[in-house]
Amino acid sequence: MNTTNIRYSRHLNLSAVGKEGQKKLKAAHISIIGLGGLGTPASLYLASSGIGNMSIFDFDDVDETNLPRQILFRDDDVGHAKAKVAADRLRRINPKINCEAINKKFKKNNIEKYLDQSNIVLDCTDNFSSRWAINEICAQKKISLISGAAIRFEGQLSVFRHDLGIGPCFRCLYEEADENLNDCSGQGILAPVAGTIGCMMATEAIKLILNIRSDLYGQLWTYDGISGQSRIIRIPVKDDCPICVKQ
Repeated sequence: MNTTNIRYSRHLNLSAVGKEGQKKLKAAHISIIGLGGLGTPASLYLASSGIGNMSIFDFDDVDETNLPRQILFRDDDVGHAKAKVAADRLRRINPKINCEAINKKFKKNNIEKYLDQSNIVLDCTDNFSSRWAINEICAQKKISLISGAAIRFEGQLSVFRHDLGIGPCFRCLYEEADENLNDCSGQGILAPVAGTIGCMMATEAIKLILNIRSDLYGQLWTYDGISGQSRIIRIPVKDDCPICVKQ
């Protein structure tokens, strides 16, 4: 058995993956925007699973308050650029992948060009302005979008099939009036809850690549870390959604 088959042998044993599925993972290109509590565990599992090409975006430096939940980073990374640290570490975890670090503040006009080769975008940002812009770019470029969020003991996740040109989209879920909703810096976040959502995002990305049907397309999956319960809520397409009316 060659080294690739040994590394991914547990994947190869899955009928839904196998050798052909693992080849699809290797050929895929996933972009992760935001390397916080969601983006770091998602990137770790995607790299370990053999996603062949990854672009990771973050303009910030590692801060000591990041360390409990942003699991790629260590004490000696504090003060260094998140994107570069993460890319270096992911390449060490799996030398067989290509991982590009984009150390730029998210703005539509300086990020859009980097997404042209992406099959899937993971939105792991923490503000609505970025989320709306990412949603719009993915709709324009017909890229599948996986959006996650976590705060306190709660998390949520949605999968938007812009690649199919169908709604709903993130703008159907949240409006501009929601922009001032609480964030984790003010309200706090339990580290493993962020990890739970990040891992779910990685799982949904792999399912998309392998064409494994998900019940989360156009739905909102919510998770309560205290009760351990989750539920799925349908997101209706808004009649006046500026994104969906163009698709």
